[in-house]
Amino acid sequence: MCRHMSKEAALSLGTLNRVTESPALRIPPPSFLADPPLRAVLAALPDARLVGGCVRDTLAGLEVADIDLATPWRPEEVLRALQREGIRAIPTGLDHGTVTAAAGGRGFEITTLRRDLETDGRRARVGFTDDWREDAARRDFTINAMSLAPDGAVYDYFGGILDLRAGRVRFVGNPASRIAEDYLRILRFFRFFARYNRGQPDSEAIAAIRAGIPGISVLSAERVWSELKRILAAADPRGALTLMDELGVLEVIMPGGADPAALARLIEAGAPADPLLRLAALRTGDPGVLADRLKLSGAERDQLLAWVDGPPPDPSWDDAALRRALANTPKETLLARTWLQGDGSAAWSELRNRLIQVPTPVFPLGGKDVVALGVPPGPRVGDLIRQVREWWMQGGCSADASACREELRRRVDCLHRCAAGGVAPRLPNSARSAQL
Repeated sequence: MCRHMSKEAALSLGTLNRVTESPALRIPPPSFLADPPLRAVLAALPDARLVGGCVRDTLAGLEVADIDLATPWRPEEVLRALQREGIRAIPTGLDHGTVTAAAGGRGFEITTLRRDLETDGRRARVGFTDDWREDAARRDFTINAMSLAPDGAVYDYFGGILDLRAGRVRFVGNPASRIAEDYLRILRFFRFFARYNRGQPDSEAIAAIRAGIPGISVLSAERVWSELKRILAAADPRGALTLMDELGVLEVIMPGGADPAALARLIEAGAPADPLLRLAALRTGDPGVLADRLKLSGAERDQLLAWVDGPPPDPSWDDAALRRALANTPKETLLARTWLQGDGSAAWSELRNRLIQVPTPVFPLGGKDVVALGVPPGPRVGDLIRQVREWWMQGGCSADASACREELRRRVDCLHRCAAGGVAPRLPNSARSAQL
């Protein structure tokens, strides 16, 4: 990732022109343009500009992760131009005008300028154009509709620079039309609202979102979760989620209900900005039903259920109790439970620090250790391992491998003696005490 000039410096450099085909602003070319792989791609496509998030975040003084390009050239022309320069060209989405240039171990997505021919609320059928303004007009928000030439010229057809300065998220053109083209834009509004908006939300956007909420039902669960996850990952999503709750958006996407106040408490306590942890705090309904509704991955589902369903450690526990808990439950799960069921007080903070510092104990024996003592393979091997592990747990998981083997040997010897005498086995004193 690359860091650039401050937001204030970027947005104040040069004279802001009226919204025309001429550059709206000129800035010093950002430092990432000096990257050799990107320079090679731009040299192969001299009419290309940077578009989307990399332009927005450059002007906002934020780190830039992905660099996307647009060009008036048709996809087949882009492929040929890259190949002529020895750059690997991958036809990732030719129907939508997208080619990926692989250079220097990185991928740059290059899309031909487009116009929408047909939309159905989920996807668009597009045609190609050589008109930068027409391409910008099909984008969702003004702050995402700007483009940047390699010489530092910023093109802005819909007032994105002014909106970025003002901390305002505004749809390009008519909000209702933008939403009807793809109802995911309702959720995308809140994602950008959480990151960029300052002050009151745009009233026209809110009216269009309120009217468009039923359209969310046509979206796939995967797209909804992908966007909700990004909202939850924002540094401070409280304002966005409160607004989503007030408008009824959360009611549609989170069966069983949501509690933004609970999420606010989690954030205020200083919990990590983990989207799944925040989802666990936000939901009020059955976590399994929510996991099914959002089609979480198997790993996400298991994690959510484990975090929500089990008891947390207690601040009063000593290190032995923490080791016993860690022997049965992953540290990440225990920490998550302390955030969801605890708070940000000193006692809970100290507990979390101790959890992090206490090594996770690992029971040192396995079935082979039992067989090595003359016990034939079978159910008794598992029984003995479980008994010795319980003894190890009762002792605070502090016994080492040697001590555990000695305890196992005592138990095996007891079994052998009892078998030889034809009497029921009687556990050694240490074993009986472990079962009390």
